[in-house]
Amino acid sequence: MDNETRATAPAHQRLQVIERASKVLRALEGQSSGLSLGDIAKATGLPRSTVQRIVGALEAEQFVISATPKARVVLGPALLRLAASVKIDIVQLGGPALKKLSTDTGETVDLSVLQGTNAVFVHQLPGRHRLQAVSAVGDRFPLHCSACGKALLAVAGAELMSTMAGKPMPAYTGNTITELETLREDITTFQENALCYDIEEHTEGISAIGTAFIDPLGRAYAISIPVPALRFDRLRESLEQSLIRCRNEIIDAIGT
Repeated sequence: MDNETRATAPAHQRLQVIERASKVLRALEGQSSGLSLGDIAKATGLPRSTVQRIVGALEAEQFVISATPKARVVLGPALLRLAASVKIDIVQLGGPALKKLSTDTGETVDLSVLQGTNAVFVHQLPGRHRLQAVSAVGDRFPLHCSACGKALLAVAGAELMSTMAGKPMPAYTGNTITELETLREDITTFQENALCYDIEEHTEGISAIGTAFIDPLGRAYAISIPVPALRFDRLRESLEQSLIRCRNEIIDAIGT
């Protein structure tokens, strides 16, 4: 399809071309050795002739390139250049969901990002209660004894947990977990409900609940709700439900 034909093609045909090209690119995702045209046709359910036309068009723009002399193709450098120019502002994209979470719960809502072996607060919405937990943007929290930190550990992968093995895990309160194996067991709750907890482990009198996600650029973020311990148990179930809704809304907004 030349430029003139493409410009005058009906809208549904143009959308179909985009959809099929997206299927081809997704089929190649993670395929370091590449795929043949037949492999792509099988993976996408598209006719081989259609795949051949789409691959030819993508190859002309360097979105795919030849991987081997046997007509296998891989994702190309043009995608890397596009990816390098992408800037995803989680605070902006997730702002409406975070604000709704704060309004619905009445509690402080924190957004933090993983930096090294710390959770760093990048955004906060204070609660409306007179008795509330508030920290400053830029504050760093240890991973082993904060709800946001545990959630970040849960989504960051085994390599970060291995890094933790070589670092001290100081006790901040009588409830702080200081043994790595106990910490591993504690964050298994994330596999069950995508939530982690801090029950007065970092600060006496403050409990928290947290969840986390990975953005399209591979960065780990956590959303957490710190609550005075005297009302945490009473609110725990409703906080869990609201926090998971917020997480899902942000994931939908950023397209992960």
